[in-house]
Amino acid sequence: MAVGLVGGIMPLRLAVALTPTPPQPSGPFYPATLPLDDDNDLTRVAGSPQPAEGLSTDLDGRLLDAGGNPIGGARIEIWQCDARGRYHHPRDRGKSTPDPNFQGHGHTLTDAQGRYRFRTIHPVPYPGRTPHIHAAVFLQGRQVLVTQIYVEGEAGNEADFLYRRIPDDKRSLVTAKFAPGSPGQARYRAGFDVVLGQTPDQT
Repeated sequence: MAVGLVGGIMPLRLAVALTPTPPQPSGPFYPATLPLDDDNDLTRVAGSPQPAEGLSTDLDGRLLDAGGNPIGGARIEIWQCDARGRYHHPRDRGKSTPDPNFQGHGHTLTDAQGRYRFRTIHPVPYPGRTPHIHAAVFLQGRQVLVTQIYVEGEAGNEADFLYRRIPDDKRSLVTAKFAPGSPGQARYRAGFDVVLGQTPDQT
């Protein structure tokens, strides 16, 4: 079940002056096969009346080029573990069974203003990793960025081996504030702008 863009997109992070979003590894659990229900709402699976376990979260932002211009028509993907700490991937050997009502992966296209939006769950930790959401950007069918989105103020961030690889002055570029959502909306809302290190013509 897809969710649409709404007004009130969080303001552009002008304070970081369009420094490119740091890349991060995609990790071993990018879906081996994409789910049949593959849209921008990861909390609902077609054919199931039950929502995913976990705290619903709206994740939105803008995709910008190095000059601060919005990039429309780009494909953005996210994937993450479910509320039980399991990825929907055959190589994830976690002890818990995956949540069958969590989509695990989603995609959307940016609009003319570069905006995107997902509904997912608040990320949770699992052994060896602090909470995070994987994200990838595709332009003209080619992957141009893979990164990870971390939770601001999460206690496990400083101990996470991938988070620690990011220079201190760049960590804010991969960290989002997960604030309480508005009444009638998701439990949490996070804004995350993505800045590419080149313009579409340079990719």
